[in-house]
Amino acid sequence: MDSEIGCLIRFYAGKPHSTGSSERIQLSGMYNVRKGKMQLPVNRWTRRQVILCGTCLIVSSVKDSLTGKMHVLPLIGGKVEEVKKHQHCLAFSSSGPQSQTYYICFDTFTEYLRWLRQVSKVASQRISSVDLSCCSLEHPPANLFYSQDLTHLNLKQNFLRQNPSLPAARGLNELQRFTKLKSLNLSNNHLGDFPLAVCSIPTLAELNVSCNALRSVPAAVGVMHNLQTFLLDGNFLQTLPAELENMKQLSYLGLSFNEFTDIPEVLEKLTAVDKLCMSGNCMETLRLQALRKMPHIKHVDLRLNIIRKLIADEVDFLQHVTQLDLRDNKLGDLDAMIFNNIEVLHCERNQLVTLDICGYFLKALYASSNELVQLDVYPVPNYLSYMDVSRNRLENVPEWVCESRKLEVLDIGHNQICELPARLFCNSSLRKLLAGHNQLARLPERLERTSVEVLDVQHNQLLELPPNLLMKADSLRFLNASANKLESLPPATLSEETNSILQELYLTNNSLTDKCVPLLTGHPHLKILHMAYNRLQSFPASKMAKLEELEEIDLSGNKLKAIPTTIMNCRRVHTVIAHSNCIEVFPEVMQLPEIKCVDLSCNELSEVTLPENLPPKLQEVDLTGNPRLVLDHKTLELLNNIRCFKIDQPSTGDASGAPAVWSHGYTEASGVKNKLCVAALSVNNFCDNREALYGVFDGDRNVEVPYLLQCTMSDILAEELQKKKKK
Repeated sequence: MDSEIGCLIRFYAGKPHSTGSSERIQLSGMYNVRKGKMQLPVNRWTRRQVILCGTCLIVSSVKDSLTGKMHVLPLIGGKVEEVKKHQHCLAFSSSGPQSQTYYICFDTFTEYLRWLRQVSKVASQRISSVDLSCCSLEHPPANLFYSQDLTHLNLKQNFLRQNPSLPAARGLNELQRFTKLKSLNLSNNHLGDFPLAVCSIPTLAELNVSCNALRSVPAAVGVMHNLQTFLLDGNFLQTLPAELENMKQLSYLGLSFNEFTDIPEVLEKLTAVDKLCMSGNCMETLRLQALRKMPHIKHVDLRLNIIRKLIADEVDFLQHVTQLDLRDNKLGDLDAMIFNNIEVLHCERNQLVTLDICGYFLKALYASSNELVQLDVYPVPNYLSYMDVSRNRLENVPEWVCESRKLEVLDIGHNQICELPARLFCNSSLRKLLAGHNQLARLPERLERTSVEVLDVQHNQLLELPPNLLMKADSLRFLNASANKLESLPPATLSEETNSILQELYLTNNSLTDKCVPLLTGHPHLKILHMAYNRLQSFPASKMAKLEELEEIDLSGNKLKAIPTTIMNCRRVHTVIAHSNCIEVFPEVMQLPEIKCVDLSCNELSEVTLPENLPPKLQEVDLTGNPRLVLDHKTLELLNNIRCFKIDQPSTGDASGAPAVWSHGYTEASGVKNKLCVAALSVNNFCDNREALYGVFDGDRNVEVPYLLQCTMSDILAEELQKKKKK
């Protein structure tokens, strides 16, 4: 009986080996199970082992597990329904005239949802389209072959093999029975060899055998005359059979991540294929003569090879190639003038020192992360809209860039550029200019009206910004001038009215003083303001009140003694960061309805004033590094209810206020009832003994009084854990 049941399981679920194998079982557990109709009183609830394996539900007794009597319920075409009379209960039914039903009550709502989601996927398979991906199958289930009208079959990411060990199992050779199949996905399996049976499916238009450790493709594939998409990516292929030329309708051939060293010659005959997909192979040399013989190829993708050079072999021009992708290769220089109709060129992350491109139809250039010192495009690219040459060694902006009238995005960051030409800002199409991390000492002095919306000049050597920058750039929404040497800001207007639409302003790590603060009111739409690490000593309340649309403010690393109470006017603020100042009074930020994060660490706070109820969206409060801060029990209890609350342990220094020599560390493990959660730990590093002062938060976040122990770290934790166990 047991052997018959075992064969039955293997027949339906596609399992020639033990069903107890953990990597083959999708879901399992012990639940209360009832078989048959719910109305019959004779059927009772019984504790059973339930397994979802492949496309079947297996129910067995808990005592005998998989060695005893098993009931197998095929799920394809069946139903899974919610049983409202019982909590967390589902009804599983098979299809056909002799269908059976099992009722299963799950212990938790999470398990209930997990089973409902997984089983619904299997049960929803219908006659024409079946998705059995990720079902741990070792061969297709037998009941799958009852349907001869199948058109789409997805078997990816299973454990399919060419030769199942059991003769009763229906293997991949049976796939030829699907005479109407149009799409077959066998990717990410354990095939090893190409499944010859698929060559006998005359209607097949799409075949995916990627990631199957294939080392060859048989000549028999040439009979697949209707095939339009053939995916062979992620194998060990080095050659292709000449018989592929018979696939006259083939329009997409995926050869990425194999072991090709040259472009297969058979591609010359596949005239319907317009994209060469050979990324991740072993090509060291790109012979352009091979591409010349393939005038149907428009898009060449050779990323992630090891190409070191291009050999032209007296080729004049390759007019048919419009997109060329040579990212992540080993090129030292690239003369792409031969591609005279190129529209998009990718050559990022090579070792390029020089780059020459034909500009007649160039629309996008991606050449970041090289060693470029020279970049020539001829003629002027009148269609160029996107250009990224960041992370190179350019010392100036090429003249032809200023003449590209349709350029919208220019990224020249992380170079060695000392000056930006004034004509660049006059380009009416330019929307985004990224010039951070260069050696700019100044920007063009007198700017005409510019359409730039995003300007990034961070990490340069700017002493000032152009005096009319913010008046002329009336489309500017984003300005980052952090990490420069600015001492002042240009005005946004010369009158009380302003047209500024600036929303994000980043001025961190400059030398700005209080004189700059009044100028901020010329930007009433500011949402983000970062002025950390400057020389601010005050922020006038009247100026803060006018920034009504502010959402995030960072004033850290200054010498502020207070944050004005008029921050209450900024009702949209969700983040206030003002650490490393001299703030003595806790600001009114807890009255803001949208507040999420407050960082006032390393200040001079002595107390914290909180409302009766914390803001509903508050998630993080950092009060560490305030040596005079004392919090009462009520305040601590209130703040400990938020997701992340950081505070130092009370000082153990002498009465004069001299601090103790401690190093601080924190854990953010979530404590639950009756389980230890160490929230803060201070280790004495003044002498050789290992003393520790620590605070413990239990499950309901009540703070125990810290005390001092002369012992090792492990002893501290072990002692406290032992206490919890006794309780």
